Amino acid sequence: MAAMSDAPIEPRVVLMTHPEEGAAEFARRLVERRVVACVNLVGVRSVYRWRDAIEDDPEVLLVAKTTAARVAELERVLDEEHPYDVPECVAVAPAAVEAKYLAWLGAETSAAG
Repeated sequence: MAAMSDAPIEPRVVLMTHPEEGAAEFARRLVERRVVACVNLVGVRSVYRWRDAIEDDPEVLLVAKTTAARVAELERVLDEEHPYDVPECVAVAPAAVEAKYLAWLGAETSAAG
């Protein structure tokens, strides 16, 4: 059986939205817990249907970089701590990731830290 450090790193880019208030603090907690290695915060305006009404709200798009191994933990944190009833969590597997960045990503999201 291969050691954990020998396992290939499977990168994921995870898209999440958050209310403007508290978005930076939420992103920081994710990084502090090593659930994600990095989060970019991008101001957006979201138009969506919610409870039979069309909503139009300013939000922050959190673009998080993590590994496939950490996505379930990220989903758990969203379920427990995110202010929305149905938080967005869309994980995408990138086609390519530069080797040094990939190694950093794996190190920053490892439980051992």
